[in-house]
Amino acid sequence: MRLAFYAPLKAPDHPVPSGDRRMARLLMRAFAAGGHEVELAARLRSHDRGGEAERQALLAAIGGRLAARYVARARAKDATQRPQAWITYHLYYKAPDWIGPRVAAQLGIPYVILEASVAAKRAGGPWSLGHEASLAALARASAVVSINPADEAGIAPYVTDAARLHRLKPFLDAAPYTAAMRVRAANRTVVGGSFGLEDGVPWLLAVGMMRPGDKLESYRALSEALQLVSSQPWRLIVVGDGPARDEVHAALAPLGRRVVYTGALDEDRLTTVYAAADLYVWPAVNEAYGMAILEAQATGLPVVAGEVGGVGTIVEQGVTGALVRPRDPAALAATLAPLLADPARCRQMAKAALAKVAAEHDLPAAARKLNDILAAVAR
Repeated sequence: MRLAFYAPLKAPDHPVPSGDRRMARLLMRAFAAGGHEVELAARLRSHDRGGEAERQALLAAIGGRLAARYVARARAKDATQRPQAWITYHLYYKAPDWIGPRVAAQLGIPYVILEASVAAKRAGGPWSLGHEASLAALARASAVVSINPADEAGIAPYVTDAARLHRLKPFLDAAPYTAAMRVRAANRTVVGGSFGLEDGVPWLLAVGMMRPGDKLESYRALSEALQLVSSQPWRLIVVGDGPARDEVHAALAPLGRRVVYTGALDEDRLTTVYAAADLYVWPAVNEAYGMAILEAQATGLPVVAGEVGGVGTIVEQGVTGALVRPRDPAALAATLAPLLADPARCRQMAKAALAKVAAEHDLPAAARKLNDILAAVAR
């Protein structure tokens, strides 16, 4: 099929990296891997951070004009070259889709939403325009695909036909991560030499943007947990950067010289660090599902993380890692301590993590699932 793809929160070719941009790119790749022709149909960023009614109205008007232009261009093409479905990724009240529903209605093609969330408390509030637009889009959609199970309770009342609701597990292209894992010894030598890490002690890894809010809270919880296991040997590698860098460094300061900071890393360097580490640890405060958690498991790392959002779809409790109560540093420490002392158990979890990613979270598995969804809406 010929697919028009749009990500209202952040376009897949946006210059600033993020998990949202990463997933948009992966989705486009998965559709292409399934044999579909994918076009980036729009770049309008409809995100309204501050709840400004005037901004939302302006974005709605711009979206309407862009939709009209897109429809005119599509109708000027031969029928065989027009899009056969519109795909919108990540829809919520702060970033509604002002374009796709109009285009799909006017061209008479299926409208598919990949990942949506609904916050009922936003009705009538400062984001009411975006909230109502998101509900209208959900009502219009031929299919709504849930990537984070935590969103399903919110969207279910607005997707009244259960046949329209589908699930897609978080995924990535596992190839570069498994390739890095195969040369783990070499990667460990490189990382150890670069950051002064001694061999013979567990290397813990945390990957996260350094920004205020949930990420900073996760770093603070991580510091509290690791202070509780300070009697055991370990080193912590922290990958990330951002506007809250100073606050993160201050939060981790009680851990002293046990912590090394790599800054932000590109994918090639990051896979090397994943492959060198022994255990991934992250409190995951308010995470949707955690792409870094999935990357860690794709590289054969056991994971200890907070049981929030869709993290449980990635980490299988007691098999590929361990899930703990959210916002509970003591629980994180109590779960981490025995794993630090049991490398054989960690190796078992690592093997299980690799198998789980290959079977359920690799790009080919996502391509097959998306093909099934498109086949259903095209009938």
